[in-house]
Amino acid sequence: MRTLYWFTRDLRLHDNAALLAASKSDMLLCVYVVEPRWFKPGPLQCKTMGHHRWRFLWQSLIGLERSLRALGQRLHIAWGDPETVIPALAHGHAVSRIMRSRQPGTREAVQWQTLQDKLPKIAFTQYETLSLFTESLLPMPLQDLPATFSQFRKLIEKKGDRGPERLRIPTVKMLPPAPGLPDDNRGECPAIQEPTQPSPFSGGEQAGLARLRDFLAGTHAIDTYKETRNALDDWNSSSKFSPWLAHGCLSAREIADSISLYEQQHTSNESTYWLWFEVLWREYFYWYALRHGSELFRRDGVQGKRQSVTFYGHRFKAWCEGNTSYPLVNAAMNQLRETGYISNRSRQLVASCFINELELDWRYGAAWFEQQLIDYDVASNYGNWQYLAGVGADPRGLRRFNLDKQAQQHDPNGTFVDRWNGHAEQPVGLHTVDAADWPLS
Repeated sequence: MRTLYWFTRDLRLHDNAALLAASKSDMLLCVYVVEPRWFKPGPLQCKTMGHHRWRFLWQSLIGLERSLRALGQRLHIAWGDPETVIPALAHGHAVSRIMRSRQPGTREAVQWQTLQDKLPKIAFTQYETLSLFTESLLPMPLQDLPATFSQFRKLIEKKGDRGPERLRIPTVKMLPPAPGLPDDNRGECPAIQEPTQPSPFSGGEQAGLARLRDFLAGTHAIDTYKETRNALDDWNSSSKFSPWLAHGCLSAREIADSISLYEQQHTSNESTYWLWFEVLWREYFYWYALRHGSELFRRDGVQGKRQSVTFYGHRFKAWCEGNTSYPLVNAAMNQLRETGYISNRSRQLVASCFINELELDWRYGAAWFEQQLIDYDVASNYGNWQYLAGVGADPRGLRRFNLDKQAQQHDPNGTFVDRWNGHAEQPVGLHTVDAADWPLS
């Protein structure tokens, strides 16, 4: 059996059911495809991938390549469209099956179907490696996924299966040989830009596992997670697992089981539960994206709520550049541009400002996050933006934060605003309009 394994958001050896299945082959071709479209502006004026995430992704790919080489394999990094690259490699190496991890997102689904149509004689198999549960182990059929997270959580916890340990896959220790391959065309990939601010994030499986160990048994920061998680700018106030989770360098099941083990060996309290609670939120949005498909990207959301919104270019630009009338929002947006990361609380505040104060189409804000965040995850990103906009999984409708009150609560001394230059010299007004800023309904 000759197998092509298409790495996507599963850049690891541990807990990787798809890679374990692919290892049972006579020949294994491991491929990652870097797509040119990621680096070009899309219909919402943003790129799919900015330089912060690209740097983290490249670090993760190099780390994976080292791990594969230690097992006698290699990672073939290809530049191009998967619909062209994968068939060429499949034909060139006479593969009989193609495997990957199951992806949320409509474009990813279309790509997979297109490849099957192009290669009808090859077997295609997907595995669920990005989630806690497999679809068959959910307490409901996917089409009956609850409309809210609270309902989903109650069903999961009623089942009593907090971290399905039996699903964890041992770290792959042996792999079949790779075929002879021409040199990668990775030289066509964009150059890596160094950050203007030192980044605490380093891509790759080993870095992700090290962060998991450090946050739990290393610093015991998990013990106070619920109390500190809303801090705006502190390394150990929250887990910071999300970049490694988003790229699949760290598995959700590894995190869930590590939490359970920590509770057995150290302490079990409200904070340790809350970290599991946040992992479960991510799980919900994963299945939410698979359940709702293209509705995840529609202006009116999965609820189909008709929204009356406009698009003022100057407002969008001011928000992106940290030049609004709200210092706390400006500081967070400056931090995002310079580092590729902002806290969960900051994300809620800048999204609330975008939707409620600037009265803009939430999809543009979601697209900017997609470009900037190193931990961009299609399901969590668009699911959370719909939630804030009142067109998604929130039963209470539109959420609006009092920005002055939030500043007093989370940055009473203005430390965060000062550090990230949140005081705009000439903040852009909401009602400055000229011919170039005609609103689009």
